[in-house]
Amino acid sequence: MRTSRNRRSARLPRIASALTGLAVAVGLGVTAVPAAQGAPESGDTASSTTAATASTPESTSSSTPSSTTDGPVGPPQDDFMSAFGYGLLHPDAVPTGANDWNCEPSAAHPRPVVLVHGTFENRYANWAGLSPQLKDAGYCVYALNYGGSAGSLRGLADMRDSARELADFVDRVKTASGADKVDLVGHSQGGVMPRYYINELGGAAHVENLVATTPTSHGTTLWGFAVLAKLFPGGEELVGTTCEACSQQIIGSDFLKELNADGGTHPDVDYTVIVTTYDWVVTPYTLGYLAPAPNVTNESLQRHCLNNTAEHLGVSYDDTANALVMGALDPAGAQRPAC
Repeated sequence: MRTSRNRRSARLPRIASALTGLAVAVGLGVTAVPAAQGAPESGDTASSTTAATASTPESTSSSTPSSTTDGPVGPPQDDFMSAFGYGLLHPDAVPTGANDWNCEPSAAHPRPVVLVHGTFENRYANWAGLSPQLKDAGYCVYALNYGGSAGSLRGLADMRDSARELADFVDRVKTASGADKVDLVGHSQGGVMPRYYINELGGAAHVENLVATTPTSHGTTLWGFAVLAKLFPGGEELVGTTCEACSQQIIGSDFLKELNADGGTHPDVDYTVIVTTYDWVVTPYTLGYLAPAPNVTNESLQRHCLNNTAEHLGVSYDDTANALVMGALDPAGAQRPAC
């Protein structure tokens, strides 16, 4: 039997693709309101709204208000469209459960989880569903905005620069939590850009697991968007001036060729890739898979739930996908996803 969330996701592709296409067409979209970076530099003055959340039995928060807050906390959401709409109006929003800078990792979950959003998204739009679930499960959870200095739509900048932002954010998370390593959970570009951080910026020493949902691991045509750009002289360069990360995610880009050389993974990090056969961005969906290796697990939603219809954006709010994410973070406590 389908879950109600899966039924909703079956109706989302055309609406979501239209909005995403509009975002691509207008480039930066809504950019009038400055967006906060993931975590403030040390010494920043606290805002009046904290991102601290209630303690759980497995992760504890100090009763002292945090001195490093980075945005107002938005409400939990059950679907991408609701979260995306809220995120457009509140570009600084932090998903419920994330960025409690006083959180102390527990023995059961000693590594903080860092959530990495995708292209034309932000931390709230992507993680307003999973973040509170992770917090309730006892994790210390953190989410950053990256890939652009302002606006509601992020993940636009050169992925090399975004990887440096991620590196700085992970350093702050480790300092605040006292953890030796973190786990990364990324969606779309958020499952690809961290591999540059891991492979090229020393991230392998700081990351235990990378869990990637519908990643553009080997590129995408964005329904012919990349192919269309190649038909016009300078087309790809034009795409790059608006969204450098877009051109880097086109099949055959120099960035992806370099990233995926020799398999594109690091032996000291474990990788889990979760794809869906209904992906309308990564086509064919198998382009999301990483090259086989002892430390790579490639999963599809339909392998576990044949009738699952979650698509590229809806996967972040899909029960089966989130159960697989939880299982990848804690294999000992993994449960069979309900369909």
